[in-house]
Amino acid sequence: MNLQAITLVSFGYFEKEILEKTADAVSEEYHCQVFIRDGHMDLSEFYDSARRQYNGYALLKQVNSMPFPESEKILGIFNVDLFVPILTFIFGQAFLGGQTGIASLYRLSNERYGMVSDAQLMLDRFKKEVIHELGHTLGLIHCTNPKCVMRSSTYVEDIDQKEQNLCRDCRLKLDI
Repeated sequence: MNLQAITLVSFGYFEKEILEKTADAVSEEYHCQVFIRDGHMDLSEFYDSARRQYNGYALLKQVNSMPFPESEKILGIFNVDLFVPILTFIFGQAFLGGQTGIASLYRLSNERYGMVSDAQLMLDRFKKEVIHELGHTLGLIHCTNPKCVMRSSTYVEDIDQKEQNLCRDCRLKLDI
């Protein structure tokens, strides 16, 4: 794999530190340049009032339609509650082997689950989710290694149990 650049596109307000530390983690994992860009779209058209959530697949398609010619891979970053029709919620989604993925910070904070705030834990979860979704854009499927960042995550506890990095087998598949 000879990936040159990835663009992280923030839709909504994110603390600069979250964006920069996530970009650094992505750059370190995938050995490429990472750009941070601001994106703009009217999120209201993606809102499902019956579910009180945002349609992840529709958002993914919208981000996929936006040109970012400086990068081979694009990841849209949101802070809204995402869903796909067959699941209650999702942390993110990507086109397998495609150009685009999305990830949301919304369900990654302890406060959502009635626990004490932990900014570092939320950031760690977010970096893992972004790296995971980008792995899908690179053609990786879910891994069975419990520590691999490509392991499927249904709950935040699943994210907490895995590491921020690809396992040896996933690295070999990508030749990095």
